[in-house]
Amino acid sequence: MPNLTTVLDARVVCGTGGGPDKTILNSPRFLLPAGYRMLCAYMHPPGDPGFEHLRRRAEELEAPLLPVPDRGPWDVGVVRRMLEICRREGVEIWHGHDYKSNLLGLMLRPFWPMRLVTTVHGWVKQTSRTPLYYGIDRACLAHYERVICVSEDLHQRCLHLGVPRDRCLLIENGIDTERFVRRSAPDEAKARFGVPAGRTVVGAVGRLSAEKGFDLLIRAADRLIRDGHDFDLLIAGEGDDESRLRSLIDDLGCRDRVRLLGFLPEPIDLFHAMDIFALSSLREGLPNVVLEAMAMEVAVVATRVAGVPRLIVDGEDGVLVEPGSVDELTQSLGSLLRDPGRRSRLGRAGRETIDRRSCFRTRMRTIGKLYDELLGLAEPSTTSLEVTSS
Repeated sequence: MPNLTTVLDARVVCGTGGGPDKTILNSPRFLLPAGYRMLCAYMHPPGDPGFEHLRRRAEELEAPLLPVPDRGPWDVGVVRRMLEICRREGVEIWHGHDYKSNLLGLMLRPFWPMRLVTTVHGWVKQTSRTPLYYGIDRACLAHYERVICVSEDLHQRCLHLGVPRDRCLLIENGIDTERFVRRSAPDEAKARFGVPAGRTVVGAVGRLSAEKGFDLLIRAADRLIRDGHDFDLLIAGEGDDESRLRSLIDDLGCRDRVRLLGFLPEPIDLFHAMDIFALSSLREGLPNVVLEAMAMEVAVVATRVAGVPRLIVDGEDGVLVEPGSVDELTQSLGSLLRDPGRRSRLGRAGRETIDRRSCFRTRMRTIGKLYDELLGLAEPSTTSLEVTSS
């Protein structure tokens, strides 16, 4: 395809990545018809074994992945390597996805002219240095020409930080609705995880870190098991909180029914096994895993965080609970465990919601339109862009 405009999406990643990588690596093939050649430059620790998963995933999705070895905050060689990429590939739009890529975009632009776009995926505390990094990120946002927010909560926060309203856009996450479709019988999928046929499965997927609230979910599951409910809780993911969560499971004595599965290269297999998906997060943007569960027709119980209440209508296509409340998690999960018919109705309604307002193809058309406007190829929109239909 002639006359393609090159976009470089830049991100710092450690291990196997997270929710934003699902969006980034899936994007190039959807942007190509709009006239944009998207490259994915991933800064990562040298020798990180988790990066191989991202490399394989990029190959599967035909996403051009450019590995950039990054030895830490003071590796000035990263600046040189990124500038070489921009010059070699003729980058016209820089699209950052975190504090370091946003800072790099500002540092590189005097040496290579390009338009600056960033996506704000959310801010969570992980290490003692994280507040400093996020402070840098927030300072960078005001200098970017377009700031994309994946949830209304983040959109309001960015406006409060001083990002001009005409540059601050709400474009919620979407998923590939053709890929996330239930294709196998639940009992077949459950067998792959060692769950007996007929037993209910409550599932969760995410980074094992404090803000995900998995300790609350485990406590809720323990209460329900003690009350006689016959189900397994399966949690997929890896992270710094793993040892604490395993100790909690042992202390509660529910190891035979509550399992940490570790990292799953293909979590869609777990969605096939689920009867209920639980999001127990204390903080989020708009989690891809919630969209994926709803697309797979799994009944969802989720905390009222950030973009989730905009997506789910409580009692119609999912169930909402207050963040941090073990009591509400216990009550809502218990209600669905007792009512398979309601689970099915919520699952079907959830899929209809995703088809109507979270189609990935629609999201990428919106991104393409944003790039067109930035380059002067289309008239600017008069209101914030938002994915609301497919």
